[in-house]
Formats: sequence, C-alpha cells, structure tokens
Amino acid sequence: MKLFGLTGRKFSLTACFLMLSLLMVACGSVNTGTGSTPAPVAAAGKGCTKIGVLLPETATSARWDGSDKPLLERLIPQNLSGATVDYSNAEGNADTQLTQAESDLTKGDCILVVAPVDSVASAQIVAKAKAQNVPVISYDRLIQSSDLAYYVSFDNVAVGKIQGQYIADHYKDFVTTGHNNIVMVNGGDTDNNAHLFYQGAISALQPLYDAKTLTKVYDKFTPGWDNPTAQNEMDGALSQYKNDIQIAYVANDGMANSVIASLKAQKLNGKVLVTGQDATAAGLQNILTGDQAMTVEKNFLLEATGTAKLVAAISQGTDTSSLTNGATTATTSGAKIPSVLEVPVAIDHTNFQQVITDGVVTKADVCKGLPKTAKYLPAGFCA
Repeated sequence: MKLFGLTGRKFSLTACFLMLSLLMVACGSVNTGTGSTPAPVAAAGKGCTKIGVLLPETATSARWDGSDKPLLERLIPQNLSGATVDYSNAEGNADTQLTQAESDLTKGDCILVVAPVDSVASAQIVAKAKAQNVPVISYDRLIQSSDLAYYVSFDNVAVGKIQGQYIADHYKDFVTTGHNNIVMVNGGDTDNNAHLFYQGAISALQPLYDAKTLTKVYDKFTPGWDNPTAQNEMDGALSQYKNDIQIAYVANDGMANSVIASLKAQKLNGKVLVTGQDATAAGLQNILTGDQAMTVEKNFLLEATGTAKLVAAISQGTDTSSLTNGATTATTSGAKIPSVLEVPVAIDHTNFQQVITDGVVTKADVCKGLPKTAKYLPAGFCA
C-alpha cells in the first residue's frame, strides 16, 4: 500500500525522523529562550541583608536584652554593610517565638539567628526557614535540628565542668564530718545547654559522690530557669534536711540569687558554697559579699562577634572554615552542626575584675548598691 506516494516502510522511517526532530526542538525550547541553561537556586542566605534575631526571654537572666541584643544589633551591620536587624524576644514562650520567626520570614528576613526557648520545639522554626531557603544560626542554645546551618555558643560541657571542679577544689572549706550534703539546682529541662552544664558538672562531682565525700540529697531541673521556682526548690531542700546543706550547685547567677535569698532567710548565706554562671553584676556582687563562691564568665562579646562574622560570610558567600576551625556539635539525632565555640572562664573574688575588663559588665553596675563593707571588695574600688 502507498500513502502519498510513500511505501509503508519508507513512511515509517520518515515519520520517526520527523518525530525525533520535533522532540529535539521541543527539548531545546525548555530553556529561557536565550539559549542559556537555567540558573541554579541561590545559595541559602547569599546576598542577604535582612537578619532576624530571636532571643528567648528576659525574666531569668539579664544577659539577653542587656548584652546580647545591643551587641548583635551593633556587630551584624558592622560586619555586613547595609544589614538591618529585626529583633524579637519571646519572653519564655516557645509558641510566641515560632510566631515571631514566621513574621520575620514573611517580612523577608533571609538569615535567622535564634536562641531557642525550647531546643526541641524550635526545630519547627528551622523547618519553616529551610522551606524558604533561609539558613538558621542557633545562638547560645542548640536547636535540635539536623537542618541547622551553624551553632554559636560556648563549650557548655566545659562550663559545667568549671562549676563542678570549683566545688571539688573548695568543698573542704564548707563541709565537716557528717555534714557534707549538696543540692543541685539545674537549668530548664527543655534547654539543651542545661543538660550539657549538668554533664560537665557531674564529670567532676561523681567521683566525690561515689566516694561518699559528698552526699547528693537534691537534684532537679528548674522549669524555664525560673528564679522564684529555684528559691522554692531551695526552701524545700532546707526544710527537708533541717538546714543541713553545705553546697548548692546552682546553674546560673539568676537562680543563685534566689537560692541565696532562701539561705538568708535561714541565716546561712556565706556558710554554703553557691555556684553560678553568666558573670552578671548581681552575681559579682554576691561574690564580693561572700554569699556566692563563683560564677562562669561567658564573654557575650565573643559570642556575638562570632555570630556577626558568620552572618557576613553567609551573605557574602565566603568560606566559614576559619571561623569554625573544624568544630562541630552533635544534635540528638547525630547530625554534626558546624560550630563556633568560645572558651568560658571561672570567676571568683580573686579575679572578678576580669569581667569588667572584658566589658561583660561595668564597674558602675557592680558597685551600684554594693555595701562598702562587702567581704571581698578591694579598698577604694567603689570609691
């Protein structure tokens, strides 16, 4: 049979050739029409100048609004020309923080810096940001998400170890035979850092527990790092053990101040070794009066500077290896997050002035309201 003068076999070959030609033309038309290949998706955060900063609370620690906020608002634009910062504080509410993050993303913020209220719940923030190609830097507290871009903090196991080791080095000044009880007032259970501090502290204290050198009689995580709750916990421990407490491991200065209030009510302040963390003005005052033995300085300037440099590197598309130096931090799922980890420092009455020299607090703040008769106040220091 012939069709338009072609045999069946010739028609088949011709038809195949025509179909192939049409397919080639069609495939070529997938391009933009200029003959160039499609542009790849932009690297997350590259070219970004709108930065969302989300901090967790103000109730339990003065650091967030007093130190971190002004430092980040100053250092991010200083390291990244043209950058603007959208600041939010969740006031201890994880749902509020999620809403704030969603608002930042809606406004077009293209890099988020998040100190989470809840380390687990905040993974939702990372997921929503990832869906919009927005990288998240976890600030100070680790978010439990394998999609984090970076983590900036201190070596928080080392923080706890410093606290625990201080107790190991000084407990003999506070215990006597048959009176060697220690309470542990830990941070918030939903904050990953609280568990890291505990891990570090226990590494130094467990040998003393095992040897019966110290007897742990109370050990509790304090919801939300809440200061009044910490005082209630100490009140309960003192009541249960009839004031027979010699050492109080307390995870930060805010709660330590509340624990000291509890001790003052029983006229035990200065007679119990109390630890702290953050090197706040109130913490340093308690150290100088002899009511608190030590704190841990975490120079927030270093933390904020590391964060600002990472933000700039992400935006500019430059290598970050010189910032992280190969450091990583594992999430609970085993993901290794590139990290900038600063070094904490033990502070007591012998070196408290370092905190002022480092700019963490001012001399005026330390001296404000401090009795001139404070036990460890150097002569003329607050004149």
